[in-house]
Amino acid sequence: MTTVDPTPAALPAALAEPTVPVRRSWIALIFAANLGVWMAFFTPIQVLLPQQIERIAPGDKEAMFAVVTGLGALAAVLANPLAGALSDRTCLRLGGRELGRRHVWTAGGAVLGALALVLLARQDTIAGVAVGWVAAQVCFNAMLASLTAGIPDRVPVLQRGGVSGWVGIPQSLGLVLGAVLVTAVVTGNAAGYAAVALAVLLLALPFALLTADDPLPRTHRPPLRVGALLASMWISPRRHPDFAWAWLTRFLVQLGNALGTLYLLYFLADGVRYPDPEGGLLVLILLYTLGMILTAVVSGRLSDRSGRRKIYVIVSGLVMAVAALLLAVAPVWPMAMVAAVLLGAGYGVYLSVDAALITEVLPAATNRAKDLGVINIANSAPQVLGPALSAPIVVHLGGYPTLYAVTAVVTVLGSALVVRIRGVA
Repeated sequence: MTTVDPTPAALPAALAEPTVPVRRSWIALIFAANLGVWMAFFTPIQVLLPQQIERIAPGDKEAMFAVVTGLGALAAVLANPLAGALSDRTCLRLGGRELGRRHVWTAGGAVLGALALVLLARQDTIAGVAVGWVAAQVCFNAMLASLTAGIPDRVPVLQRGGVSGWVGIPQSLGLVLGAVLVTAVVTGNAAGYAAVALAVLLLALPFALLTADDPLPRTHRPPLRVGALLASMWISPRRHPDFAWAWLTRFLVQLGNALGTLYLLYFLADGVRYPDPEGGLLVLILLYTLGMILTAVVSGRLSDRSGRRKIYVIVSGLVMAVAALLLAVAPVWPMAMVAAVLLGAGYGVYLSVDAALITEVLPAATNRAKDLGVINIANSAPQVLGPALSAPIVVHLGGYPTLYAVTAVVTVLGSALVVRIRGVA
């Protein structure tokens, strides 16, 4: 495996390629921080926002939900790379001590995002919900940008698959714990938002307070010019083709994921006609998480040992496509449970290995957070396109069978294009 543009060892620790394996305690703390941020992302989308929007606009819930989540995803597209670029340039001093460039964004995003969720809970108009969700997305994407950069900042290449597997698990575990929290532990929409806000703080702040964060010497800080900052968001596919292909594959797979999961609660109610859609959603999330936990860390470690990434990405896409096709041809409860396990298993492999692959095609160590923020656009942009595409498919173009067939096609295409990446095996 090769690393793009390695940083000379003479440069400061904040810019150097890591060589010392991270400890289990570090992995546990970044796992918890990611669990907090993904609970904040997914619990509102899967449970709280649909409930809130259905109460405000019951006759137009699908379209209004698409508008709110689409605006939030658009905010994420803009906020993540911008926060990453600012994180790359952050030089702070407190009490005569230099602070690291990442943790201030992790802690600040957690605190302000928690406040945004509390305010969101009080909204009783679609416009108010949209503004509150946009604010929360901005804060939590600033937090996510700094957490994502922690992998290439501190984890050696030969450990990244396994660590990425642990860091990927919270994406589904956050769904489970968030759903349990707001359906079984607390009752009421407002109490649900408050519980998620508290969970974010308790899970994220220990990582920011207890782990090392290398400061960036002012002599190595890039100049902050608005024009240059905006221009840096464009990473030339001609100069960095592997990065471009990695971005496109991530975008397509995440678009498939958005199409397949956005209307899952409504699918259970209106497609499967399951008598308890919210309870059924929790069961599917549990099965999905089980599948993911079984594959994420194991596949990441196997990828580390073999030095191969692309074959794992291709297989994961095929497994996820099979899961989507099962939902398309047999929208019944038993098949939904089987599909949930398969989808989780495939996504677990994909998240751990693809995350490690991407860190190996970053253009430069000086812009890790910004470049990963650009990659994160491929995670967020599908949340904008997903509602725009899935709403007309469900309402006018064949309903849920067509939606899940399209999901399968897009996912296979995204995973197959990974073969175009030349610098990684």
